[in-house]
Amino acid sequence: MTSAQICILIAIVAYLLVVVGIGVVFAKKSNTVDDFYLGGRKLGPLVTAMSAEASDMSSWLLMGLPGLAYISGVADAAWTAIGLAAGTYVNWLIVAKRIRRYTKVAGDSTTLPEFFSKRYRDQKNILNCIAALVIIIFFVPYTASGFAACGKLFSSLFGMNYMSAMLMSAVVIVVYTALGGFLAASTSDFIQSIIMTIALVIILGFGIHTAGGFDAVMENAKGLSGYLSFTQTHSAGAAKPYGVLNMFSMLAWGLGYFGMPHILLRFMAIEDEKKLTLSRRVASIWVVISLMAAVFIGIVGNAMSANQSIETFKDTSTSETIIVRIADLISQHGILAALVAGVILAGILAATMSTADSQLLAASSSVSKNIMKDFLKLNFTEKQGMIAARVTVVVISVVAVLIARDENSSVFNIVSFAWAGFGAAFGPLVLLALFWRRSNQYGAFAGMIVGGVMVFVWKYLVRPLGGLWDIYELLPAFVAACAAIVVVSLLTAAPSKEITDEFDKVKAMGA
Repeated sequence: MTSAQICILIAIVAYLLVVVGIGVVFAKKSNTVDDFYLGGRKLGPLVTAMSAEASDMSSWLLMGLPGLAYISGVADAAWTAIGLAAGTYVNWLIVAKRIRRYTKVAGDSTTLPEFFSKRYRDQKNILNCIAALVIIIFFVPYTASGFAACGKLFSSLFGMNYMSAMLMSAVVIVVYTALGGFLAASTSDFIQSIIMTIALVIILGFGIHTAGGFDAVMENAKGLSGYLSFTQTHSAGAAKPYGVLNMFSMLAWGLGYFGMPHILLRFMAIEDEKKLTLSRRVASIWVVISLMAAVFIGIVGNAMSANQSIETFKDTSTSETIIVRIADLISQHGILAALVAGVILAGILAATMSTADSQLLAASSSVSKNIMKDFLKLNFTEKQGMIAARVTVVVISVVAVLIARDENSSVFNIVSFAWAGFGAAFGPLVLLALFWRRSNQYGAFAGMIVGGVMVFVWKYLVRPLGGLWDIYELLPAFVAACAAIVVVSLLTAAPSKEITDEFDKVKAMGA
């Protein structure tokens, strides 16, 4: 191992020790199951904002999005980023306060599935169980994508065996999440968002300098057909049309925010809802800047390949390691530079871990709380509940590790499918549960099932037909789920007075 690699390893190990230490500290503060899963609703505004966005901007921010921009140019990556930025802002603006209030009023719900059942007075907890199954189905592969990203990082950087590298990363994530629960995950996510920001700034500055300056970067991009166009995409050396349907397809990424359990949990957990305004501003500004930087890193990376500073990537699976390659180049400029490179690579780990820990908690709560306790009516003592929660985190991680065995899988593709699943199964239901008085449990059943199933149907049966059908599965599935909730709710009995009175009470609390 070279001196540069040793310095990088030191920086990464230091970072990993910090997050494990956070888990140990907060293990003493997570005394109940509700503390483990929602932190006792004690989050401050900055931790709420940055942990929400760090848990959202997973490894694809520093790997998937730059890799996509590198290969195909601005169109796909930029329209996706615009949709995500808009979705982030609207979610904070209209959902955050309402769901914080409603989950408190509706039986002090601590998980999204539990809220659905209590909102609609589903005494049998069937809604709870279905929602929990949806979380498991889509979060386990989502978590696996994070483990895979960590494996790719260490494998490409140190020449380690991919499986060994992936397992090592998974163990660290599991340890601090299982120990400290929600507070540990949220606090570490806050720290990780800072590291991610530092990584983006350093990579951009060094990348532009190495590519020959900003003008050289832009000249290279202009020389690639359709590369900088919002209405064309670059493929196999030529420009291909990028129509309005494609634009709406990528903008649809923004719809996913309304159904993301790990983000909605941050809204539910803030200590003072009045501080959500500050959280919204901080989160929105950080997201816009981070997304712009990630897309531009892909453009800069292409210019670096053109002047042979780094190798040329041929597909998204390999182009997703572009930041790793740039960091490796930085490390060759001395010990201090190698330590800086270590911080950058810790940023990739941060992006990955900040999402994986939140996903593990959401999936774990679905099994131990929503299915085992609420649906199956298994009686746990507080101590047994904590044990069940932590064991579930470990078991789900093992399944995710098995899924992540394929090192050639694309982080971006895995994340996009899971994102569509949550956006379609939960997004319409969250919005209508919060804002439509007439919605009922039958509409909620229909919306979740139709949205989740449509994602699979469109992805594997309709989209392969190509042409007009080749649009991101989230958009048609979201529309279908909305229609299902509205139609079924109107065709079945109106909600009880108890339910509508509760809705009116929350509404009267203000916007």
